[in-house]
Amino acid sequence: MAQTVEQVAQAVGRETASPGGGRAHEVLRRWQKLSGKPFGKLLFSIGVGRMARYTGSIRPRVHELRPGYARVRMHDRPALRNHLQSVHAIALMNLAEVTSGLAMLAGMPADARAIITNLAIEFKKKARGTLEAECTTAPPQSNEKHEYLLEAIVRDTAGEEVARATARWLVGPR
Repeated sequence: MAQTVEQVAQAVGRETASPGGGRAHEVLRRWQKLSGKPFGKLLFSIGVGRMARYTGSIRPRVHELRPGYARVRMHDRPALRNHLQSVHAIALMNLAEVTSGLAMLAGMPADARAIITNLAIEFKKKARGTLEAECTTAPPQSNEKHEYLLEAIVRDTAGEEVARATARWLVGPR
């Protein structure tokens, strides 16, 4: 692969012209370029983790991304566990945040930016094993200053909901 992980990490979050002449957010453009290639999803995921270092601590793996939609997995491991031998609450919150953020960024106009202003989570049951978060939203149509409320649902391998997060994202012009 011609690009290094560092190049992918540096590029996530910037904007460029898309092949059709319109402007696509760089996150979506990079995903489209890498996801179909061998190890492309892994490289993209590592790039996301390097861009947002705290998020990188959970080692999120992006499995699906399109405007207004993201599906991200996190594998259970000892570093993410609490004293009850389940996945720590903040690791679950981190997974929900990155999932909602990717869904938002992938659908945003290139001349917009977003920041999370509130994140709340309800824990439904102890989380163990591989977890998958999913978020669907209507993408912003402009860079006009506006708040968006997104919901990210975290499920275990049995498909049972372990947590549900509500994220408030503020979108505005760059």
